[in-house]
Amino acid sequence: MTKVLEQAADQPTKDAAPISRQSAPAPLTPNPWLAAWSIASREWLRFVRQRNRMIGAIGQPLIFWIFLSAGFHGSFTAAGTTNVKYLEFFFPGAARLIVLFTAIFTTISVIEDRREGFMQSVLVAPIPRFALVSGKLAGGTALAMMQALIFLSLGFIGGIQFPWLGIVASFAFLILCAISLTGMGFILAWRMESVQGFHAIMSIFLIPMWLLSGAVFPADKSWLAWIMTANPMTYLMAGFRRLLYLGSEERIPTGTPGLALSLTVSLVFCGLMFWGSCHIARARVRGDVRS
Repeated sequence: MTKVLEQAADQPTKDAAPISRQSAPAPLTPNPWLAAWSIASREWLRFVRQRNRMIGAIGQPLIFWIFLSAGFHGSFTAAGTTNVKYLEFFFPGAARLIVLFTAIFTTISVIEDRREGFMQSVLVAPIPRFALVSGKLAGGTALAMMQALIFLSLGFIGGIQFPWLGIVASFAFLILCAISLTGMGFILAWRMESVQGFHAIMSIFLIPMWLLSGAVFPADKSWLAWIMTANPMTYLMAGFRRLLYLGSEERIPTGTPGLALSLTVSLVFCGLMFWGSCHIARARVRGDVRS
């Protein structure tokens, strides 16, 4: 009797359905460009919800432009220029300051995202790090260009005349500047653990680089000329100034780097900042492992 039951248990019943062995579904491959677009869109959404950022990014350079131009009116002369007042000379520098401030405000979000836990979720996502960097840089660049375009339109109100070809060329070059400065801000902000520390670095590093780029005063033959020559922002400033005043050499101060040199150095600097951002984004910092 026991053997009969064992044989019956070993034989499958006629009514039993055959077991289907299906292969596991193939894993989904995330689209890195869609991830980059989502991160860039998040920067726009953050900007819309924090409209005071536009006031801070445009307001301070605008105040500098108005008051410094009024203070140096009638007493400023740049070698090699003809009838160029300080209002016109400082205008490209103020536009570059807007791009710098926007880059700073955008990359501060790297610190805030890590503190809020959003950055940790992005880092564990199955996307390459260049998607994170591209999204951050694209969002910051778009915001910088929008605010710079608003400021450039104020130049016409101030009575500054620009050639239309120069406006188009300088705007395209300003995109290169925005990518470079946002990338540099990303590199500085990645290892920061507090917004206060980032502001300290900004005060002693980024602002002096802007001041010594030919934005506030032209280069001369003093010891500052050596620092300005080694400053990559000098070539960003020179390229933007030469393109903005395209065809008007009498408005370009003596000692300003040439257009070909400025474009070459700016492209190399932009590539280095993007590569440096992707490289440093692979490094783990202490804030990434906090619970």
